[in-house]
Amino acid sequence: MTDTRMSLDGKRVVVIGGASGIGFAVAELARAQGAAVVIGSSTGANVSAALERLQDATGRTVDLRDEASVAGFFGELGAFDHLAITAGDWGGSTFFASSGDLDLTQARECFTVRFWGALAAVKHGCRTIARDGSITLTSGMLAHRPRKGAPMATAVAGAVEHLTRGLAMDLIPVRVNAVCPGIVLTDHVKQMPEAMLQSIVAPLPVPRGASPAEAAKAYIYLMLNGYATGQILPIDGGGLVV
Repeated sequence: MTDTRMSLDGKRVVVIGGASGIGFAVAELARAQGAAVVIGSSTGANVSAALERLQDATGRTVDLRDEASVAGFFGELGAFDHLAITAGDWGGSTFFASSGDLDLTQARECFTVRFWGALAAVKHGCRTIARDGSITLTSGMLAHRPRKGAPMATAVAGAVEHLTRGLAMDLIPVRVNAVCPGIVLTDHVKQMPEAMLQSIVAPLPVPRGASPAEAAKAYIYLMLNGYATGQILPIDGGGLVV
């Protein structure tokens, strides 16, 4: 007999950040698992382009910087089962600046999408999510392996992980987890100089970057496993052990 708890068939999955990168891969894999998928992105053109590639999905614009936009998104959405949030740009100049060079006004902005935007989505999404549903946030390996010149990226990633644990207790019985990706070969990452990319992945036990599809499997796993909550799931090619 099939365990229906380990299937997304008939479930409604929302992916904010689902128009590109890891988020699109999550949406694509959830759809392949039988879910009805809704993607959200801040740019309407990106939503339209993603929907052309993603058969039978739907999408809406949502700006995580604007709580009214987030409230409107979930108000129109109605009931759903799982929420994954992958939206956010780790590539801004302030994310990767040394402490002495930080513009503190810009540094505060580093939290706007990844932390405050995710919290806004949880605040409004938790009102209509299924009681046996799940929320999956996105952290980053710098929370565990800081490096010189990236104090803000480290701080934001760490804050997301502690938020995850707090929400897991606050939103019982809804499960809350986070995926902690290492180097994932999104279009943005592939723009890095090849020598720089190789210097990052060469020391790994799996000495390459992950495909977006490989990272996406972690989000689907956390949706499916009804016993996982408050967890941070690293997908890092073994980076934590070297």
